[in-house]
Amino acid sequence: MGAFLNLSTSAAVILLVIRGGLCVDIIGGTEVAPHSRPFMALINGAKGKPICGGALIKENWVLTAAHCNVEGGKVTLGVHSQKTREKEKQVFQIAKQVRYPCYCSNSKENDIMLLQLEKRAKLNKAVQIIPLPTSDDDPKPGTTCTVSGWGQTHTHHKKPSDTLREVNITVISRQVCNDNHHYKNKPVITDNMICAGAKNGGKDSCLGDSGGPLRCNNVMRGITAFGKSKCGTVDGPGIYTRLTKKYLQWIRKTIGGA
Repeated sequence: MGAFLNLSTSAAVILLVIRGGLCVDIIGGTEVAPHSRPFMALINGAKGKPICGGALIKENWVLTAAHCNVEGGKVTLGVHSQKTREKEKQVFQIAKQVRYPCYCSNSKENDIMLLQLEKRAKLNKAVQIIPLPTSDDDPKPGTTCTVSGWGQTHTHHKKPSDTLREVNITVISRQVCNDNHHYKNKPVITDNMICAGAKNGGKDSCLGDSGGPLRCNNVMRGITAFGKSKCGTVDGPGIYTRLTKKYLQWIRKTIGGA
């Protein structure tokens, strides 16, 4: 699912061509109504290519994945179509990037990052803040969640979607996600992560979706982190960084007065 790190090996094609992850783009989803997800942020790299997604959590702060390589990049809010000139778009330089301490590209632990924008966004119908959860509830297996992004829509090519797309996926237990039919504990899917996909495959985030929000019952519960190199497979559901108590405390402390 979602944004992954661009691993140096073909086995790890991380969704967001970023710092070390796996595959992430919307597989099996549909295009959303224009500007109906006003909290979504599009992150472009130094060369202008889309690399990750994110969520606006304060007028000048975007929450995304730590593996996204945002050096020299920009954040655009109010986007539906990447190619179309939309009056709703607001483009920002990145003033500061703050990765959670001890992010590990090998274990995929702590894959969460905050981006401070150089200016505050102008909130309107197309640009809105997504509330942080008031608790760190752990979505139970079987819970239906939603992930959005501009990532790949097909497993056979790496072309990102022009428009914002979304798909419903189902939470899978960590025990199942770690078994020999799935990740085989490589890496270990921990309590800091959420595993979600479809029983028969075909629904997933993919290359380019990394950093986007995972919403369960309309509450943001996670961030698209990594998956397997081929998106939407039965044995490789997407993995999301769960917004645990420690992460929420860190977020609030970091963005508090800024």
